[in-house]
Amino acid sequence: MNSTRKVFTFIQRRGMATEKQLKTRITATSNIAKITKSMKMVSAAKLRGDQNRLNAARPFAQWANEVTGVPVPLEGYNPETWGENNLVVILSTDKGLCGGVNSILARQTRQVFNQLDASGKNFKILIQGDKGRSLFYRTHGDKIISCFTERQVPYTWSLASAVANEIVTSGEYDGIHIVYNTFKSAISYIPSVKSITPLLDANVEFFQSKYDIEPDAEPESLTNFFEYTLASQIYHSLMENATSEQSSRMSAMENASKNASEMIDKLTLQYNRARQTRITTELIEIISGAAALDK
Repeated sequence: MNSTRKVFTFIQRRGMATEKQLKTRITATSNIAKITKSMKMVSAAKLRGDQNRLNAARPFAQWANEVTGVPVPLEGYNPETWGENNLVVILSTDKGLCGGVNSILARQTRQVFNQLDASGKNFKILIQGDKGRSLFYRTHGDKIISCFTERQVPYTWSLASAVANEIVTSGEYDGIHIVYNTFKSAISYIPSVKSITPLLDANVEFFQSKYDIEPDAEPESLTNFFEYTLASQIYHSLMENATSEQSSRMSAMENASKNASEMIDKLTLQYNRARQTRITTELIEIISGAAALDK
């Protein structure tokens, strides 16, 4: 006895959205647009405060550029001058909805990590911000020594001092490299890296040739100066990154509001067409019914 097997193929057909569905989508998109506009206004207000704090923090960091070196762009950066044992401090945000301020920084930082792995140099990671932890935990979880999340904003000197103390007590490194976003304007920021080398060997001679150390017989003078310099550079980097975060969030919310407005216009047009089609169909049915009665 031959048995036949029937195969059923289901093809999903997407019909035209109804008026009720379009009305619901228009209402939902309008609510989203209200939220994004509010977030843009909040970010603009926070940006002004962060800019004031950044302007106040810059003099405390710029004086040390001769000792620590100036920040350089992270894009295309080659860590060939780094030592054999390094600590990379990554500054990210605790909250999202701020454009590519975290993803761009993470992508360019991974390129630096790949170069370090290729050259056989060791590195550890200290992360600030929940978004940075999420981005690097899966790929470089074995390299992470500490994470600072749910930080109180605006960032304070106490936070920078706590991070510096964590770095000093975590071990000895040939260099400490801070990866963050440098604020340029309300619409632009540059992922940057700032390297801080402990005042040892040749660095001490350079430092002593330009500055007087008192008391010069105290062995902890340079150590204390290095810890203070590290804390001041971290604080300045926090201010730069916080200002970049708010400027990026403001731009992202502005783009989201613009996209929501365009979507509302398209949905309204579809709704009007569907409504007009329904009215026309009803009129045709009424006229046809009246004509049939006349006959």
